[in-house]
Amino acid sequence: MKFLVLTLITHTPDPVTGVQTSTHERLRRVIEHAELAEELGYDGYAVGERHERPFISSSPPVVLSHIAARTRTIRLFTGVTTLALLDPVRAYEDYATLDNLADGRLELIIGKGNGSAQRELFAVTPEDQWDRNKESYELFRQLWRTPTVSFQGRYRPPIDTAEVWPKPFQRPIRVWHGSATSERSVDLAVQYGEPLFSANVTNPIEPYADLVAYYRRRWAEAGRDPRDALVGAGTAGFSIARRSQDAIEAFRPLYVAREKALAASGVQPVFASYEDFVDRSSALIGSPQQVGEKIRRIHQYLGNEVLHLHADGEGQSTAEHRASLELFQSEVAPELRRDLPSRPLAAPVNPASEIQHNHSASEKVAI
Repeated sequence: MKFLVLTLITHTPDPVTGVQTSTHERLRRVIEHAELAEELGYDGYAVGERHERPFISSSPPVVLSHIAARTRTIRLFTGVTTLALLDPVRAYEDYATLDNLADGRLELIIGKGNGSAQRELFAVTPEDQWDRNKESYELFRQLWRTPTVSFQGRYRPPIDTAEVWPKPFQRPIRVWHGSATSERSVDLAVQYGEPLFSANVTNPIEPYADLVAYYRRRWAEAGRDPRDALVGAGTAGFSIARRSQDAIEAFRPLYVAREKALAASGVQPVFASYEDFVDRSSALIGSPQQVGEKIRRIHQYLGNEVLHLHADGEGQSTAEHRASLELFQSEVAPELRRDLPSRPLAAPVNPASEIQHNHSASEKVAI
């Protein structure tokens, strides 16, 4: 099992003190957390993309570029790149530049994104968002693989034998398809033979398991080797302590704050209570043994080889955040890595091979 640390860069008052830090301080902590994740041996650090309150994660390439300059080995993920909202040419330029600055450590998780405010900001409608996502990815994918691109679609001006620069460090980069509840993301992943990353956040695990099963079934029906199907999964929260009650009580204020925010937005609660959330959601809350058992349960349902920890340090001091990530790495991760083996994350290519790269070569992404 491989473990990523994820941030959506929420910018809200501290659920315990009620104090809200400045934007500058919030972003600075993201960089520090990424450095800590590398120091402690996590496999990747993921930055989400949102264009509405309460998030300040509207520019993942900028944030990840700063992280790339402060780290050396940890893989850098997006979570997710909202292609339905973006010009795929501009997105390619940003991420190809980042991939070079990061020495080929970048992996992308793409998806249509969610939230009505950000759709309205980019003039995307519920009716066209999926078509935009698919069309944008078709062009985006070509840009990583061919020296010149011609493309005509519905949602951006056509391009004819265009060159787009810079070329990325990795040829090609690995792209995961982020999926919440729609089969359309799964179908796109299967069409191109690419991995799936299940959100596994809002609901109990059953609907996500159904979608992953659909992915594996469609993968086999497409004539692909079932062993090549690759799945990652998210989690809804993270709080670990040697005593389970300490972990539960530490996360309670954050849960209450989230529920209040959802209620204010008119969203009905999914779980009947905090206790129900701890029990049936994907949140990793409890002692090391309980957290390990929850991860094994998720794996039984999804067969995932990668898991992200929604471990953003909200409601924690710097020391508390470090202690929780250290405890997971020392007492949970080793057994899971041993018992739930996974393929390596994509490895950077040899820079010398870039010079001799043949664009007609077989498109094969390391998994």
